[in-house]
Amino acid sequence: MSNQAKHNRNATQKTREAILDRLKQRGAQTAPSLAQYLGVTSMAVRLHLYDLEAEGVLSFSEKKQSRGRPAKFWHLTEKAQDIFPDAHQALAVDLITSVKQAFGQKGLDSVVVAHSNSQLDNYKNLLSDKKTLAERLKGLASLRTSEGYMASIQEDAHGWLFSENHCPICSAAKVCTKLCANELWVFSEVLGPDVLVTREEHILSGARRCLYRITPKTR
Repeated sequence: MSNQAKHNRNATQKTREAILDRLKQRGAQTAPSLAQYLGVTSMAVRLHLYDLEAEGVLSFSEKKQSRGRPAKFWHLTEKAQDIFPDAHQALAVDLITSVKQAFGQKGLDSVVVAHSNSQLDNYKNLLSDKKTLAERLKGLASLRTSEGYMASIQEDAHGWLFSENHCPICSAAKVCTKLCANELWVFSEVLGPDVLVTREEHILSGARRCLYRITPKTR
């Protein structure tokens, strides 16, 4: 294969990855919006979108516009979830099942609590120099992203939104829902007693992402 052919293949792969990553983090997008983000033409993006649709990792829905034809909003399919990090989900599910069989539900609950306590200690240690809520949120988002959760934060008039656009332990969480419940507790403990953390969207409930509302408590 010539150097030019290798370059073209690498460029194609990077564009495909950028499209998938954008859809994962931002949800459904039109070809023009993706083209603007990537700095390429809409036609170039559409070629990638149709190829990815043929592979079964993308689909689209049409929405009526005020003028002209309906716009196509592209989104990831369930098959696309296999593209993103899974943190050895099959192994995790097997371990959860084995622990429950050997020690019962109480034994499994004890293991999950121990894991959550260890996770909390680790986060608190790594974020010990973060004094403000904004600093702690940015630090937590960075830590969670390094673990495969594709986390981001956004401030609005009511406080903060903490978003996790991927769940690398989704299969494990389906068989052990306490994992999700304990993560909400861990976030509350890490961010401090002056804020209220509530989950507004949940991947296990069919949402595209897990979204948490971080609201300062009124005194």
